Amino acid sequence: MSHADQWLLEHARVVTLTPSSGYGLIEEGALLLRGETLAWVGRRDELPLRLVGEAQRIDCGGRLLTPALIDCHTHLIYAGDRANEFEWRLQGRSYAEIARSGGGILSSVRATRVASDAVLLGSAQQRLAQWLADGVGTLEIKSGYGLDRENELRMLRVARQLGESSGLQIRTTLLAAHALPPEYAGRADDYIELVCREILPAAVAEGLADAVDAFCEGIGFSLAQTRRVFDAAKQLGLPVKLHAEQLSDLRGTRLVAEFGGLSADHIEYSCAEDLAALAAAGGVGVLLPAAFLCLRETQVPDIAAMRACALPMAVATDHNPGTSPCLSLRHAMNLACTLFRLTPEEALRGVTVHAAKALGLADRGQLRPGLRADLALWDLQHPAELSYWMGAAPVHQLWVGGRRLR
Repeated sequence: MSHADQWLLEHARVVTLTPSSGYGLIEEGALLLRGETLAWVGRRDELPLRLVGEAQRIDCGGRLLTPALIDCHTHLIYAGDRANEFEWRLQGRSYAEIARSGGGILSSVRATRVASDAVLLGSAQQRLAQWLADGVGTLEIKSGYGLDRENELRMLRVARQLGESSGLQIRTTLLAAHALPPEYAGRADDYIELVCREILPAAVAEGLADAVDAFCEGIGFSLAQTRRVFDAAKQLGLPVKLHAEQLSDLRGTRLVAEFGGLSADHIEYSCAEDLAALAAAGGVGVLLPAAFLCLRETQVPDIAAMRACALPMAVATDHNPGTSPCLSLRHAMNLACTLFRLTPEEALRGVTVHAAKALGLADRGQLRPGLRADLALWDLQHPAELSYWMGAAPVHQLWVGGRRLR
């Protein structure tokens, strides 16, 4: 390995997040990168000189160094926007009313279906720059605005291309069961059959999906229909996750637990019993406070119940054109603290340790030897500032897989 593949970042305030609680803060810390991997993490004065060799040195100047952030729930690939629906909601129309009148998800479906691959990729690249500026190294992207075989697969292909062109780690999730397409109006079971028999196997055959998701809700799909999607995913060897209990309690969180799924997302209406079942099954609860804010919801997730059962809580943007046009994961962290009363430490773990778990990734989210060298260096002094500041972009450097992107 050449010295160009070895880096020593020193004189940093290192936030390892390796203990089960607390920031794991190391004053005057140092990290040694070898290729894509962290080779050593600790106090600079304890670093064995024999390990340094010809590593290139970077003086961090006392800046804060954390794991690169992880956004574990986005809908980044789409065409158009839904600013008109923002106005309608402010005028008193509910999300469900807008969806039933042909707006909502179906509005984005119409725009996405007629957009070219180049348009979808180009618009996503422009948006993705905001995540790079926010210190994000791993990003999940769902399909769900195609709602037929051709366009669902096309969205996933564009998401893969986005990862290749950006250098970020992109995880793709098939969300064909996002809404009922207009050509299947009144035939929800037939559409679920299409998802299970054609779309899902085709995505697996092309290696396009890392997980499978569904929208289990009164304006989405029933618990029984969601179970069919999960059964099909299980047979094909894909992990599952779910948009669960955003607007009502259909026991989707319990279904995720039953299938040993990665996460239940939104979970505003999830009961304590189902949250405990999800924790016992090794799942993650993903909090999406920007969508909560945009929809002016009032049912706050049961954070006390999650803490009581030690359910890992991830935080994500839920970026989408209709209900969460949020372009900043750190803004979502702030909202998780102010609206849901998470502590800044919980919010930071929610976009690192627990977000990685929500994506089934065990190789990132903390700073310790053997993990991926995904790092964010900040013009900040204390980790609580990552949740405190609103609107700033204080990332100084971003490293993904040992390669500096900023």
